[in-house]
Amino acid sequence: MPVPATRTLVTETVRNFGRIQHAVDVSTLSDLTRIQTESYERFLQADKKPHERKNQGLEEILREVFPIKSYDEQYTLEYLGYELGKPRYTPTECRQLRLTYGRPFRVKLRLNKKEPIEEEVYLGDLPIMIGGGEFIINGAERVVVSQLHRSPGVDFVLTAEPGERKSHSCRIIPERGSWIELVVTKKDTLQVRIDQSGKFSAMTLLRAMDPKYSTDADLVRTFYKTKTVRLSGQRAAKGLVDQYAAEDIVYPAGTERCGEIIVDCGHRITEDLAEEIAVSGLKSVQIVDGADDLLALNSIVEDATSTHEEALLKIYQRLRPGNPPQLEKAVELFKEKFFDVNRYRLGQVGRFRINRKFGQDIPDTEMTLRPEDYVNAIRYIMRLRRNDPTAYVDDIDNLGNRRLRTIDELAADEIRKGFLKLKRTVQERMSLKDVEEMTPRTLINPKSVSAAIDYFFGRSELSQVVDQTNPLSMLTHERRLSALGPGGLNRKRAGFEVRDVHISHYGRICPVETPEGTNIGLISSLSIFAKVDEYGFLITPYRKVVKGKLTDEVEWLRADEEAHAYVVPSDTPVENGQIVPERVLARYHNDVVWADRNQIQYIDLSPCQMVGVSASLIPFLEHDDANRALMGSNMQRQAVPLLVTEPPLVATGMEKVVAENSGMLVRAERSGKVTYVDANVVEVDGKRYPLRKYIGLNERTCLNQKPVVKVGDRVKKGQLLCDSAATKDGELSLGRNVLVAFMSWEGYNFEDAIILSERLVKDDVYTSIHIDEFDVEIRETKLGREEFTRDIPNVSEKALRHLGEDGVVQVGTRVRPGDILVGKVSPKAKSELTPEEKLLHAIFGRAGEDVKNESLEVPSGVEGIVIHTEKFSRRMSLPEAERKKFEQELKKVEQEGNARVATAFREFLEQLEKVLGRHLTDESGRELRSIQDNKFLTEYARNFQDHFDRLDIRSPQKLADCKKLMKEAWPLVEEAIDERDQQINSMKRGDELPSGVLQMVKVYVASKRQISVGDKMAGRHGNKGVISKILPVEDMPFLEDGTPVDIILNPLGVPSRMNVGQILETHLGWAASKLGFRAVCPVFDGADEEEIHRCLKEAGLPEDGKTVLYDGRTGEPFEQKVTVGYIYMMKLHHLVDDKVHARATGPYSLITQQPLGGKARFGGQRFGEMEVWALEAYGAAYILQELLTVKSDDVEGRTKIYESMVKGENTLEAGTPASFEVLMNEIRGLGLNLQLEKSPV
Repeated sequence: MPVPATRTLVTETVRNFGRIQHAVDVSTLSDLTRIQTESYERFLQADKKPHERKNQGLEEILREVFPIKSYDEQYTLEYLGYELGKPRYTPTECRQLRLTYGRPFRVKLRLNKKEPIEEEVYLGDLPIMIGGGEFIINGAERVVVSQLHRSPGVDFVLTAEPGERKSHSCRIIPERGSWIELVVTKKDTLQVRIDQSGKFSAMTLLRAMDPKYSTDADLVRTFYKTKTVRLSGQRAAKGLVDQYAAEDIVYPAGTERCGEIIVDCGHRITEDLAEEIAVSGLKSVQIVDGADDLLALNSIVEDATSTHEEALLKIYQRLRPGNPPQLEKAVELFKEKFFDVNRYRLGQVGRFRINRKFGQDIPDTEMTLRPEDYVNAIRYIMRLRRNDPTAYVDDIDNLGNRRLRTIDELAADEIRKGFLKLKRTVQERMSLKDVEEMTPRTLINPKSVSAAIDYFFGRSELSQVVDQTNPLSMLTHERRLSALGPGGLNRKRAGFEVRDVHISHYGRICPVETPEGTNIGLISSLSIFAKVDEYGFLITPYRKVVKGKLTDEVEWLRADEEAHAYVVPSDTPVENGQIVPERVLARYHNDVVWADRNQIQYIDLSPCQMVGVSASLIPFLEHDDANRALMGSNMQRQAVPLLVTEPPLVATGMEKVVAENSGMLVRAERSGKVTYVDANVVEVDGKRYPLRKYIGLNERTCLNQKPVVKVGDRVKKGQLLCDSAATKDGELSLGRNVLVAFMSWEGYNFEDAIILSERLVKDDVYTSIHIDEFDVEIRETKLGREEFTRDIPNVSEKALRHLGEDGVVQVGTRVRPGDILVGKVSPKAKSELTPEEKLLHAIFGRAGEDVKNESLEVPSGVEGIVIHTEKFSRRMSLPEAERKKFEQELKKVEQEGNARVATAFREFLEQLEKVLGRHLTDESGRELRSIQDNKFLTEYARNFQDHFDRLDIRSPQKLADCKKLMKEAWPLVEEAIDERDQQINSMKRGDELPSGVLQMVKVYVASKRQISVGDKMAGRHGNKGVISKILPVEDMPFLEDGTPVDIILNPLGVPSRMNVGQILETHLGWAASKLGFRAVCPVFDGADEEEIHRCLKEAGLPEDGKTVLYDGRTGEPFEQKVTVGYIYMMKLHHLVDDKVHARATGPYSLITQQPLGGKARFGGQRFGEMEVWALEAYGAAYILQELLTVKSDDVEGRTKIYESMVKGENTLEAGTPASFEVLMNEIRGLGLNLQLEKSPV
């Protein structure tokens, strides 16, 4: 049977199986990372002038902290504005030298004393966002994950303790400050708890808030209607029985018991009391009109306080139990606790939610709690208790009550702490420093702010190293939402409800993509169309429907707004913009109901609106079980970029969108013509786009950008200029299309194991490149300076054969574990030499014995080719030869920079001359454009702004056109000048290494990993498995035309997993490969079974997708027909080469003396309790003794057995294990003297 050569699938046309005409085309989606970029832009407001900045983000913090007044209020430090300078280093330099890519943050301050002083103070570097949301922090790319948390505001819940009746409670949660919790007690009264303090009457807090609620009568009138009852005789008195007094009922003046209380306010009037009122001489009394709910009355009666002042003192005693109560202090504490914006702040969101809940119209600027809010909360509880249809209990898991804290808010919280520390320091220094010496710079300690910035971006729980396995993993990491982190949930205490999918997640949070472990449901992903509104709530777009007709108007709705609207899914039948059925299924009030088409208010924009980016890449997602779809989404993020990329035959249409938004591709910043292209750079109208070549990313995967444009091509703004890791022609290509057969083969695909054809290994179908980075530093030690050298003591010449003169391995060398990459020696501790050694030293000189070998070696498990080495050093006095070489390089860089500036300047002059209608000349009369001296033109361009102002332009129209041109085209010239200066300054400055480091060498080793037994593979439907066998091509089952299959999967992996999508993909993939088209099957709108049947029929293939396969070993046909087709399979980054590990001897733990564990520490294999039982069952005494002593922690025995092996003997002398000694010492620590008595035998 002839074996076909490498198969490459030729596909020309694209067939889109999407049927929904009114759905928004997902390929038009742009900027999927705007959640990161927009929020950080709001925080920094970097491009705005100081006076144009809004009061938000960094500006808000500065306005909040300043002015800072001294304790005696003599001096004030005022804030005037801040400025962000230009970055000192390029992103590439920051990655190489482990620096942070940021802009210098300077604040302009004025110190008001006798003579005011204005100064700019440097407060550290603020990191700059690159790409779609990453920062370079200490050389590593990191991303700040957005936090999903409980929104500030007011929440009402219904709680039921076991065996007790349900009771209502309310929480008023501020953005900053104390929580207030209102609880209905068993006695049917309302009590309040402030933070974790004990409960007390809710009315006490209300009395303390405002003197107008001071008396019981004031409180009764607040919560109930009252009426005046005229008293005339006995009958009127009888009408008072079982009513409630709305004020204290007292004997009138002129009676014997004048002023004596008959009934206290809020108490019930009994028959006896009614008679007493009747004979008291009172003409009228105030009573409560219709007390349906006695909650407030009971609470008023229960309240022990009766005035505003008493209430304040009572609360002071609760919050400060040990302190003696003083009214002034009580007032001060209460104001601080609830009315000081710096300590208690509802925030814009909290105020918005309280207004929404109670139908209030209080402005957003009112950030503190008002007495009206508290009164309304109590009234709302009373409405809930009487089952008012307009009042409802809040669902805390609803996205209307949970909001997103994006990077601007998270950074502001952390940096605010730094500024508050700075404020305290400034106030202390103001009181200590001499007035003459006092300046803003001497008062400010920038460390407190820079430390807060460093902590937030470098070590905070929500700042994570970017997952750069492939473009998809990078994009989804930027769109990730976490419920964990500061002020969030704890994964150990988070219950099922918080983690579960909620109906309000529709279109906002992906219901599919979430981790499988302990973080399930706590970490989630944004849906494709979701955005964040001004309050931090997630919003999703819907098309407006009016009287059953679709309009072009799109509205963005929050979860709480959507709940009150009738919304239908996008697959609702629509003809000519009109909904067809009379009655349709719609979502309404968090439920699915039948509705008349005229009731419908909105329709989904797209069928894939509810899912996230990863899930939208799974074709036939609607045919997969949710658990498997979850695995499929997660495993696409683990796919390793392959050497040869290929887009999927069966796609969803999202592949291009994901690749373009990932940040790994280079896109044109403006429209223009491609003027130059090579492997390292693309130029568009003079703008250079350097490409990143063979760069090792965070996950050791390889990023190699390849140009996809040619010289002369015209490109638009945002157009693709190059391909990257795991992309082909700008489309995401995570795996390869392979011919699959679903059948069992000799039991080798038992339990999801996979059988591969050797063709996939030979043709490098699943080969990937991985790059390891190693570095070594030179420092100045107490004993002298370390150095890189080839001259290493006690090392053979063979081991040094790959090293250059400077001790660094040569590029192109194939290295294996143990090979030296960089030769390094450091001085040994000097000991007193014996007379003999002194004599030898005098005769032979220092024979290298006073240095020790500290060379950088290849660690175990790494094998590959050295592709690049880099040497960094501080700019010190260089030797003559190196200095000359450096000057030549500097001159070359300067010439190249001048040439780029001159080219950009000439192009600008050409446009300017067209507008002016004349040639421009320099002072000596030479025509500027014809001057060939690039250096002169560069200097002239630097000062061109002055020359332009001196141009004699008399026509107002021409002047306006020239100014417009300056605004549009001059930035290109400025960009070229800045780039030239930055390169030259970088070379002159030298490399900024960490303190104490004099030189550093980095070595990059690329290893080529072919697919092998033990590697993990997966499809897009959660169909994962480990390769169990790689068969020769001739042994693989083959089709009737002799084509051998590439991969064999177990058919039992389909029915129980319920991921039928893989079978549909296989059938459609087979038809697509035969007919030469690529199928696009959008999520929830893909090809149905009929269409797949038609495609198979058109291709002349069996309509059921099954065919007869022949055994490659015998040529005989298999008994049953087999499902065959093309499936898209990925290689995941769980590679066997990274997992395999073996140890003979290695490091031991210091305390227990047992071998360490794990590959990273070159550890041993743990032989645990259960394994010991297994050997005990067989009575394998000697094997057990060996394992528990000499192979573990018997230190003496280890040495002896090694000696016996060297001598060729076979003896075992087991001693006492060190862990037994540890146990004995622990028992002695308990005061028990334990001694061993050696047996006489």
